Amino acid sequence: MRPILDPCSGSRMMWFDPKDQRCLFGDIRNESIVVTDRTHRQDGTRALHVHPDVRMDFRCLPFADNTFYLVAFDPPHLVRAGPRSWMAAKYGKLGADWQQDMQQGFRECFRVLKPFGVLVFKWNETQIRLADILACTNQKPLFGQRMGKQNRTHWMTFMKDSR
Repeated sequence: MRPILDPCSGSRMMWFDPKDQRCLFGDIRNESIVVTDRTHRQDGTRALHVHPDVRMDFRCLPFADNTFYLVAFDPPHLVRAGPRSWMAAKYGKLGADWQQDMQQGFRECFRVLKPFGVLVFKWNETQIRLADILACTNQKPLFGQRMGKQNRTHWMTFMKDSR
Protein backbone atom coordinates (compact mmCIF):
# COMPACT_ATOMS: atom_id res chain seq x y z
CA MET A 1 0.00 0.00 0.00
CA ARG A 2 1.22 3.50 -0.77
CA PRO A 3 1.86 5.76 2.25
CA ILE A 4 -0.26 8.72 1.03
CA LEU A 5 -3.93 8.92 0.07
CA ASP A 6 -5.65 11.67 -1.90
CA PRO A 7 -9.31 10.55 -1.87
CA CYS A 8 -10.61 13.51 -3.93
CA SER A 9 -7.77 13.92 -6.40
CA GLY A 10 -9.81 15.13 -9.39
CA SER A 11 -7.33 16.02 -12.14
CA ARG A 12 -4.49 16.21 -9.56
CA MET A 13 -4.09 19.98 -10.03
CA MET A 14 -2.51 20.66 -6.65
CA TRP A 15 0.22 18.05 -7.07
CA PHE A 16 3.65 19.13 -8.27
CA ASP A 17 4.05 15.61 -9.67
CA PRO A 18 0.59 14.24 -10.57
CA LYS A 19 2.16 10.80 -11.07
CA ASP A 20 3.90 10.66 -7.66
CA GLN A 21 4.10 6.95 -6.86
CA ARG A 22 3.95 7.54 -3.10
CA CYS A 23 0.30 8.64 -3.40
CA LEU A 24 -2.78 6.60 -4.12
CA PHE A 25 -5.02 8.93 -6.11
CA GLY A 26 -8.75 8.39 -5.69
CA ASP A 27 -11.91 10.06 -6.91
CA ILE A 28 -15.57 9.19 -7.32
CA ARG A 29 -15.29 10.15 -10.99
CA ASN A 30 -13.39 8.54 -13.85
CA GLU A 31 -13.95 10.66 -16.92
CA SER A 32 -12.67 13.03 -19.55
CA ILE A 33 -15.08 15.85 -20.25
CA VAL A 34 -15.24 19.08 -22.20
CA VAL A 35 -16.79 21.97 -20.32
CA THR A 36 -17.54 25.64 -20.84
CA ASP A 37 -14.64 28.00 -20.04
CA ARG A 38 -14.66 31.15 -22.09
CA THR A 39 -11.24 32.17 -20.75
CA HIS A 40 -9.41 29.20 -22.25
CA ARG A 41 -9.91 28.45 -25.94
CA GLN A 42 -11.42 30.46 -28.74
CA ASP A 43 -14.35 28.05 -28.86
CA GLY A 44 -15.04 28.64 -25.14
CA THR A 45 -14.31 25.09 -23.99
CA ARG A 46 -11.75 23.27 -21.87
CA ALA A 47 -10.99 19.58 -21.49
CA LEU A 48 -10.64 18.03 -18.05
CA HIS A 49 -9.32 14.55 -17.29
CA VAL A 50 -10.12 12.75 -14.01
CA HIS A 51 -8.56 9.30 -13.94
CA PRO A 52 -7.91 8.06 -10.38
CA ASP A 53 -5.83 5.03 -9.48
CA VAL A 54 -8.90 3.77 -7.60
CA ARG A 55 -12.49 4.95 -7.81
CA MET A 56 -13.70 5.79 -4.32
CA ASP A 57 -16.15 7.92 -2.39
CA PHE A 58 -14.46 10.02 0.30
CA ARG A 59 -17.46 9.35 2.58
CA CYS A 60 -16.82 5.58 2.61
CA LEU A 61 -13.17 4.77 1.94
CA PRO A 62 -12.36 1.18 0.92
CA PHE A 63 -9.36 0.81 3.24
CA ALA A 64 -8.67 -0.68 6.66
CA ASP A 65 -8.22 1.51 9.71
CA ASN A 66 -4.73 2.96 10.25
CA THR A 67 -3.51 2.44 6.67
CA PHE A 68 -1.94 5.76 5.57
CA TYR A 69 0.72 8.07 6.99
CA LEU A 70 -0.74 11.12 5.24
CA VAL A 71 -4.11 12.01 3.73
CA ALA A 72 -4.44 15.02 1.40
CA PHE A 73 -8.12 16.00 1.70
CA ASP A 74 -9.31 18.52 -0.89
CA PRO A 75 -13.04 17.77 -1.17
CA PRO A 76 -15.48 19.54 -3.48
CA HIS A 77 -16.30 22.98 -2.11
CA LEU A 78 -19.19 24.07 -4.32
CA VAL A 79 -22.90 23.50 -3.73
CA ARG A 80 -24.07 25.74 -6.58
CA ALA A 81 -22.60 25.35 -10.07
CA GLY A 82 -23.93 24.69 -13.53
CA PRO A 83 -23.88 21.10 -14.79
CA ARG A 84 -21.40 21.95 -17.61
CA SER A 85 -19.41 24.60 -15.75
CA TRP A 86 -15.64 24.53 -15.57
CA MET A 87 -15.71 25.07 -11.80
CA ALA A 88 -18.03 22.08 -11.18
CA ALA A 89 -15.94 19.85 -13.46
CA LYS A 90 -12.66 20.99 -11.93
CA TYR A 91 -13.62 20.81 -8.26
CA GLY A 92 -16.72 18.63 -8.11
CA LYS A 93 -19.90 19.59 -6.32
CA LEU A 94 -21.36 18.78 -2.91
CA GLY A 95 -25.02 17.92 -2.49
CA ALA A 96 -27.69 19.61 -0.40
CA ASP A 97 -26.66 17.43 2.57
CA TRP A 98 -23.07 18.68 2.44
CA GLN A 99 -22.74 18.87 6.25
CA GLN A 100 -23.33 15.13 6.55
CA ASP A 101 -21.01 14.43 3.60
CA MET A 102 -18.23 16.46 5.20
CA GLN A 103 -18.74 14.84 8.62
CA GLN A 104 -18.44 11.40 7.00
CA GLY A 105 -15.46 12.54 4.93
CA PHE A 106 -13.51 13.81 7.92
CA ARG A 107 -14.40 10.70 9.91
CA GLU A 108 -13.21 8.42 7.10
CA CYS A 109 -9.99 10.35 6.50
CA PHE A 110 -9.07 10.15 10.20
CA ARG A 111 -10.08 6.49 10.34
CA VAL A 112 -7.65 5.45 7.59
CA LEU A 113 -4.78 7.49 9.05
CA LYS A 114 -2.20 5.68 11.16
CA PRO A 115 -1.82 6.92 14.76
CA PHE A 116 -0.07 10.30 14.64
CA GLY A 117 -0.73 10.41 10.89
CA VAL A 118 -1.18 13.77 9.21
CA LEU A 119 -4.23 15.13 7.40
CA VAL A 120 -3.59 18.08 5.11
CA PHE A 121 -6.91 19.81 4.41
CA LYS A 122 -7.60 22.36 1.68
CA TRP A 123 -10.78 24.43 1.59
CA ASN A 124 -12.01 27.35 -0.51
CA GLU A 125 -14.70 29.59 1.02
CA THR A 126 -16.35 30.48 -2.28
CA GLN A 127 -19.76 29.23 -1.09
CA ILE A 128 -19.35 27.66 2.37
CA ARG A 129 -17.53 29.36 5.23
CA LEU A 130 -14.50 27.62 6.71
CA ALA A 131 -16.06 27.81 10.19
CA ASP A 132 -19.06 25.82 8.93
CA ILE A 133 -16.76 23.15 7.49
CA LEU A 134 -14.63 22.89 10.63
CA ALA A 135 -17.87 22.37 12.60
CA CYS A 136 -18.18 19.06 10.71
CA THR A 137 -15.31 17.52 12.69
CA ASN A 138 -14.34 17.43 16.34
CA GLN A 139 -10.66 17.41 15.34
CA LYS A 140 -8.76 20.69 15.65
CA PRO A 141 -6.15 21.84 13.14
CA LEU A 142 -2.60 22.32 14.37
CA PHE A 143 -1.59 25.05 11.95
CA GLY A 144 -2.28 26.28 8.45
CA GLN A 145 -2.29 29.09 5.95
CA ARG A 146 -5.13 31.49 5.29
CA MET A 147 -4.77 33.03 1.86
CA GLY A 148 -6.77 36.20 2.46
CA LYS A 149 -10.23 37.48 1.66
CA GLN A 150 -9.73 37.63 -2.10
CA ASN A 151 -8.49 34.08 -2.69
CA ARG A 152 -10.44 32.45 0.18
CA THR A 153 -8.33 29.28 0.04
CA HIS A 154 -7.19 27.80 3.34
CA TRP A 155 -4.70 25.02 4.07
CA MET A 156 -4.74 23.26 7.42
CA THR A 157 -2.75 20.47 9.01
CA PHE A 158 -4.27 18.03 11.48
CA MET A 159 -2.65 15.11 13.30
CA LYS A 160 -4.52 12.01 14.37
CA ASP A 161 -4.17 11.15 18.02
CA SER A 162 -2.55 7.92 19.21
CA ARG A 163 -5.71 5.78 18.86
